[in-house]
Amino acid sequence: MPQDDQQASAVLTDDELRGLDAHWRAANYLAAGQIYLLANPLLTEPLSPEHIKPRLLGHWGTSPGLNLVYTHLNRVIKARGLDALCVWGPGHGGPSVLANSWLEGSYSEIYPDVSRDAAGMGRLFRQFSFPGGVPSHVAPDVPGSVHEGGELGYSLAHAYGAAFDNPDLLVACVIGDGEAETGPLAASWHSNKFLDPVHDGAVLPILHLNGYKIANPAVLARIPEPELDALLRGYGHDPIHVTGDDPVQTHRALAEAFDRALDRIAGIQRAAREGGAGERPRWPVIVLRTPKGFTGPAEVDGKPVAGTWRAHQVPLSGVRDDPEHLRQLEAWLRSYRPEELFDAEGRPTADVLSCVPEGPRRLGAGPHANGGLLTRALPLPDPDRFAVAVDRPGGSTHEPTRVLGDYLEEVVRDTAARRNFRLVGPDETASNRLDAVYESSGKAWQAQILQVDEHLDRHGRVMEVLSEHLCQGWLEGYLLTGRHGLFSCYEAFVHIVDSMVNQHVKWLRTARELHWRAPVPSLNYLLTSHVWRQDHNGFSHQDPGFVDHVLNRSPEVVRVYLPPDANTLLSVTDHVLRTRDYVNVIVAGKQPCFDWLSMDQARAHCARGAGTWDWAGTETGDREPDVVLACAGDVPTQEVLAAAQLLRRHLPELAVRVVNVVDIARLMPQGEHPHGMSDFEYDGLFTTDKPVIFAYHGYPWLIHRLAYRRTGHPDLHVRGYKEMGTTTTPFDMVVRNDLDRYRLVMDVIDRVPGLAVRAAAVRQRMADARTRHHAWIRAHGTDLPEVADWTWTG
Repeated sequence: MPQDDQQASAVLTDDELRGLDAHWRAANYLAAGQIYLLANPLLTEPLSPEHIKPRLLGHWGTSPGLNLVYTHLNRVIKARGLDALCVWGPGHGGPSVLANSWLEGSYSEIYPDVSRDAAGMGRLFRQFSFPGGVPSHVAPDVPGSVHEGGELGYSLAHAYGAAFDNPDLLVACVIGDGEAETGPLAASWHSNKFLDPVHDGAVLPILHLNGYKIANPAVLARIPEPELDALLRGYGHDPIHVTGDDPVQTHRALAEAFDRALDRIAGIQRAAREGGAGERPRWPVIVLRTPKGFTGPAEVDGKPVAGTWRAHQVPLSGVRDDPEHLRQLEAWLRSYRPEELFDAEGRPTADVLSCVPEGPRRLGAGPHANGGLLTRALPLPDPDRFAVAVDRPGGSTHEPTRVLGDYLEEVVRDTAARRNFRLVGPDETASNRLDAVYESSGKAWQAQILQVDEHLDRHGRVMEVLSEHLCQGWLEGYLLTGRHGLFSCYEAFVHIVDSMVNQHVKWLRTARELHWRAPVPSLNYLLTSHVWRQDHNGFSHQDPGFVDHVLNRSPEVVRVYLPPDANTLLSVTDHVLRTRDYVNVIVAGKQPCFDWLSMDQARAHCARGAGTWDWAGTETGDREPDVVLACAGDVPTQEVLAAAQLLRRHLPELAVRVVNVVDIARLMPQGEHPHGMSDFEYDGLFTTDKPVIFAYHGYPWLIHRLAYRRTGHPDLHVRGYKEMGTTTTPFDMVVRNDLDRYRLVMDVIDRVPGLAVRAAAVRQRMADARTRHHAWIRAHGTDLPEVADWTWTG
């Protein structure tokens, strides 16, 4: 930022004030027009019911405040030559951001049919919240947006994510007083303890208090100002207050507030970058108080509207049927004096545009809001250099995520100069065996550092905070502005961000349909410390359902991988870090795991997504298998191979096929997911009429849901987690959920025709082993030696 805190705050000239007010009035006119008008956009004739939309949808209450912020951001961006991005937090603030992007011309450049004239204004109005048009919130369709305004709580985390590793970027963030009541937003205030003033940009929070939500007062708007000040100062901010219901006074006060805040930000950055200041700075925050529905109808049907919750959505709802409402609407719209704001052709006048910056400095045209334009490919190392040697299947064991940690350490090291990769997680990087990354970057930290602390780094790019919401929000903001990352989390607790991933998937799906949005790096999850090895933490840490949640989302966007060993984990991770516009979920263990495939085999197997492991089965010649043992996930794979070994020993005449699935979407029909198999492929792999015993990492009904239309579905029997959890031994976890090797052998005997009688003794032996297991763990506290010492012998 080119200015510093020694610059005196500017005083608005009369010309500047006139221009700011003209721009704000124009934006307010356009915002109201989008909610109401179907025709007659410039009011060139008296307003009539035919000019009004048949369904009035949208939100007026927040719009004037957002327009005020947009107008004043324009002024400082132009005056100071800033590169800026704004995250618009208040829900359904779409009319404002659409209005402003149309005024500055960025909207018409992307959508030429919505031209910056009367005809284009008419289209702008008509399309808003109209079938085939645009949503009422700040969606991907809106130039300059990186944040979906429909769900509240995430704006400030997104803003910080955008600022990380963008040292020349100012990220303004408008936080509505309703959003300020959410848990994720409350945690987000702590993001300033992770913002490096040397390598990161600046975030300027703007807390907009207009007093009400949909129907209730807003908490922060009703507490005394000293209490609010104490709260914000406790979060590490210096508040700058602007309060007003008079336009002229509000313009002057807000202009001064922006100048003070930006002078302070520039001073902080200068001190850190040139003077080596090491203390954590106190960043400014603007607290803007304006009436809800500012400049709208003061009273409707004898009840107060402006400044109350009644201004939240559509202040005048009966315009088509009530002549008095129609009269009030026309008076309201004409109060902005549109004849002064737009010329005869409907183009904004010079006064309206006097504060608007040019080219890519416009908020709707900045490249950071279309992050794919700035994306640079990661310099990914060759996974072969980190692969574990596999002379024979199951001949060695490794901790898969520890092996991956060495790979990620090199990614972090090789991106040190360009600073376009971050690893985020809720205080679990070392717990998840990824701590090798600390050799190339410590953990970002701007608060106090003690001698006993390890790996804390003022300039670190490993992000750890015990809030999954913050991890997700930071990473989303980082990705949407063109950088790369990985979110590592305990499997059970990633559910905390269920709703956030929903919104991100919706964003990506919509963005994919917009020709002008460039693809952005994918959101990549690594879920470990998973359900089958949370035996020490117990039931509270056992939940594999995130996969189900994600696979309910748009198939164009979501991908789920369950690599069974270290080399397949390397292959999958190398793949997902290269992808764009996806949400990729990887589930892998951190505990010692058998190494099944060499790197070449792993790469081929992951490319297929599902395939037979001939070395594990007993098929011979052209004979079809008697049974298929399928598996997905590391622990289910081990149990299936142990079951296959038992079958080989006790029922050697049985033809067993072993199938491993890495890409879970392969089970879906080809027409339902891009990775889905054709019926021909599926039937060739699983057969059409042979029993399939499927050992699955998560809830078993997911596999049935994915495969229910397949010909062989009646013969599909799935074992998986069924909410039988506790603190116990590792093998007892699979026994409790009937996923163990003995139960799988019993399932084979129960389902292969003719075996129930012929193999009754084998079945009884398997049942006895389960009984011995229960007695053993209660006596010794460890698993049976035959289980604990088991190896694959082939």
